[in-house]
Amino acid sequence: MLTSFPRVPLLSGPTPLERMVRAGSHAGHPQLWVKRDDCMPLAFGGNKLRNLEFWLGQALEQNSDILVIAGAAPSNQVRLTAAAAARMGLECLVLYAGPDLSPPHSNRLLTEMMGAQIRCLGDVDEGMRARLAGQAVADLAAAGRRPYLVGDPIIGALGYVRAARELHEQAVAARLDLRHVVLPGSMGVTEAGMILGAAMLGLPWTFHLVSVEYEAHDLEARIRSILADLCRSSEVEPTHDMLDRVRIHMDQLGAGYGKPTAASIEAGHLFARLEALLLEQTYVAKAFAGLLSCVARGDIPAHEAACIVHTGGTPALFSPVSPLLD
Repeated sequence: MLTSFPRVPLLSGPTPLERMVRAGSHAGHPQLWVKRDDCMPLAFGGNKLRNLEFWLGQALEQNSDILVIAGAAPSNQVRLTAAAAARMGLECLVLYAGPDLSPPHSNRLLTEMMGAQIRCLGDVDEGMRARLAGQAVADLAAAGRRPYLVGDPIIGALGYVRAARELHEQAVAARLDLRHVVLPGSMGVTEAGMILGAAMLGLPWTFHLVSVEYEAHDLEARIRSILADLCRSSEVEPTHDMLDRVRIHMDQLGAGYGKPTAASIEAGHLFARLEALLLEQTYVAKAFAGLLSCVARGDIPAHEAACIVHTGGTPALFSPVSPLLD
């Protein structure tokens, strides 16, 4: 399936799969593992680099000469798009939505350092941001440029279809009978890719999605839509409902997206102290808090191995608004 889609390698190889011995002992679970997608060589890494391998592949196939990306100043996707553009010698236009913070978020500082052109859109909602990005692409094309708009969820999800095989091969090499995979539940791109990848391999994984942004029915609808489009574009015919083995957990959402909870802040300190893992608070710390909650409730039994995917976002720890710097 994946061989029919162009891809630009941005990772130097598989990211580490590590056993969390001390955290597992603390939680009363002897088989807790972490997939270190925070350990990548390009611009502090993170899950969006796997998406970008396929977005950039499509951009180069289309002979694009400038990447266009829209997002908020804290966006990891924007930072890594600027990094991929710098690596490949492409220009990058960043459209930042939201207030122009001072001092700027650490991700914006890194984006500027990597040479991206910055344009501020002001306080616009998601729909208006998308329309302004489309207009920017049209304006560039009219001026004779060959822009590529980064963000197609179907193309991006292919990165985690591939990651599912990578994780499976690592588990086999480690003689690990992996049964549970924990992910942040957000836009659905990473989640849908991983779910499809596991289904294609016939793996007995139960996915635990710890919502950090949406209510359960909205998150499920996003994932179903991406999965349906993925199957159509790749001519995969599912033999069962791929969400049968998906559990959505709402207990870590708290006050909403980007709002840390007492549990996520505690998880950030605990995993730093026990495993030297650094967890940002928007996605990763809530997912790790969800992992502990799943173990405590018995959703992840102590005799079944579990792996959480650390999706990165490390620069956010050094933002002037980081809750861990209070």
